[in-house]
Order: sequence, then structure tokens, then C-alpha cells
Amino acid sequence: MCMLTLVIGNKNYSSWSLRPYLVLETFGIAFDEVRILLDTPHFQEDVARWAPNRRVPALHDDGLVIWDSLAICEYINERYLDGRGWPVDVAARAQARSAAAEMHSGFGALRAQMPMNMRRTPDKYCWDDAAARDAARIQAMWRELREAHGQGGPFLCGAFSIVDAMYAPVVSRFLSYGVPMDDNARAFADAIQSLPAWNRWRDAAFAEVEYLVDTEHFRA
Repeated sequence: MCMLTLVIGNKNYSSWSLRPYLVLETFGIAFDEVRILLDTPHFQEDVARWAPNRRVPALHDDGLVIWDSLAICEYINERYLDGRGWPVDVAARAQARSAAAEMHSGFGALRAQMPMNMRRTPDKYCWDDAAARDAARIQAMWRELREAHGQGGPFLCGAFSIVDAMYAPVVSRFLSYGVPMDDNARAFADAIQSLPAWNRWRDAAFAEVEYLVDTEHFRA
């Protein structure tokens, strides 16, 4: 049994769970996975056994509990990656952390109007100007990071790092809702989709079974 256990929600919906999963998987860190389905009658009871804030994700490491996606990623970086989770260059690392923090605290309109749903396909759904501004800001940030620091690889600062994991759920949202992307954003989206860890998560999301509270039946 692995010393590390990552507690997550539905792979189809849980954007915050996807972030530390990608970091662990992409950097080859072994871990066990516990999945707690969201929006079920027993979610609060089940998650309380694993997370003090009663939310996913949470990471358990030999008795130590870490909650919140960004805190988990930082812990993984310090404990298991010897700093490799962030870019080596000081300027790139500082701006990558700034971008990750902006994702962590911002873009409320985009989050609210385009919740992650990996199985969703684009339709005629419309979002408002606030969500459009969020999408434009995100793409501008991706462009700035890649132009300044991305020459060494296809990700935001060259090689894959925590900042890429923080924005991976946005890639899912852009694809699912048909958000127009410029060439740079599409290149970053392609890089994220090329990750084996992304594809394992996505395949599991498509195969996931969800509990329907109102009918007490299951659906695939």
C-alpha cells in the first residue's frame, strides 16, 4: 500500500481534484486514490473522514493531511520533487506562481458559468461578458508566459509544472463549452491533452458512474 493517498471527487466534474492528480501522475509519484462522489446523500459524511474542511481534494501522507489543491501541489513539490514542480529560472518560477495564485483565487464568472464537465460537448450555450473577460485574461496570461518562458517546451513555462496543472481544468472548460481559443491557447491545450495522465483521467471520467439522488439509481 502506498504511503500517499489522494482523495478526489468525480473525475468528470472535480476540477480541483484534477490538479494534484496531474502533478502526482506526471512526475511519477506513486499514490493510492480514494474517490468520493459529489452531490450524494452521504458525501458530507464520507468526506469528513478524509478532509478537515469537508472538501476534495485532500492528500494523506503517513498520517499527515493536506487539503486544498495548491497546498497539496506545493507539498508534493517540497516533499517529493526537490523543487522540480516549479520552473528552475527565478523569473519563470515567480510568474508561474503568480499565475497559479490568480487561478486559485480568481475567474469566478468562468467557474460559475462553465463548471467542469469533461463529457460535455459544445452547443449553443452562451456566457456573459464577465466570463468572456475571464477567458480573455486567461488566454492573455498563457500567451505572456509562453512568450517569456516557454521556449524549452510546449507548456506555459517550457516543461510541465504546477502552473500547467492549475490551468488544466480551464482547458477542459474551453473544450467542453466551445470557447474560442487563439493559436497559442490551442497549442497549450494540445500540450495538456498530450499528457498520459490527462488521458487516463479523461477516460475514467467518461466511464464514471454517477449516483442520482432523486431516483436512487445509477447511470453511466
